[in-house]
Amino acid sequence: VQLQASGGGLVQAGGSLRLSCAASGSIFNINAMSWYRQAPGKRRELVAGITGNGTTGYADSVKGRFTISRDNNKNAMYMIMNSLKPEDTAVYYCHAGGLLTSYWGQGTLVTVSS
Repeated sequence: VQLQASGGGLVQAGGSLRLSCAASGSIFNINAMSWYRQAPGKRRELVAGITGNGTTGYADSVKGRFTISRDNNKNAMYMIMNSLKPEDTAVYYCHAGGLLTSYWGQGTLVTVSS
């Protein structure tokens, strides 16, 4: 499975961005999909996840501001990020997994200026 993340960029605090993750390959191995992020000097952290049937979960730091979704027909996952804060600055990675499988995409950089 290959994952291609896109949509990062530079935005002012309070602004919005939409990240996309396109999956290709043996996608029948995929169930849950997630977004992680890693800020400079910090560990990678889980931001949001979504199961194959649409159940979602969010880190406390982004609840109410970020919305994760997926389109199984397009083999894609999205995340709308509103009310962005400078502390949201990080490289965002998409992840997909199933039973005994785990796949990572390359990151997309999100920079939020104050």
